[in-house]
Formats: sequence, structure tokens, C-alpha cells
Amino acid sequence: MMDTRYYNTFKKVGLNIAYYRREQNITQEALAEIVGISRLHLSRIENATVSASLSIIFAIADALSIPVKSLFEFRD
Repeated sequence: MMDTRYYNTFKKVGLNIAYYRREQNITQEALAEIVGISRLHLSRIENATVSASLSIIFAIADALSIPVKSLFEFRD
């Protein structure tokens, strides 16, 4: 369950995941398969309707070959 107090932060993380995924021309389906989650779960993470565990965040960063901190560097 997502803590709604942090919705804006979850949204920014989701936008970063989508940004790096698209930058590398990876589909949601392909990234989800690499990470070991469903495409629907990844979609919900990207759209901030669910939160992601740290292990999933780490797996996403690994799959995208980016530092974890990149997912938490927010643009205005």
C-alpha cells in the first residue's frame, strides 16, 4: 500500500523510471520481465498508483544500467 503523503515523490520516481526506460527503447513488458514483476505492476509504479520496494527499485536501476540515485534525482 502506498503512503499518500509521499505521492509526489512516488510520481517523480515513476517518471524517472519511465524516462530512463524510454531513453533506452525498452518496453514496459521487457523491463518488467527482467525485473521479475508484471507489466501491470511496472505500469502502476511508473504512474504512482503503487509504491515499489527497495529491492524492486534496485532491480530496475540494475536492469537500466543506471545508478539507483538517478531514480531520485528530480527535475523541476
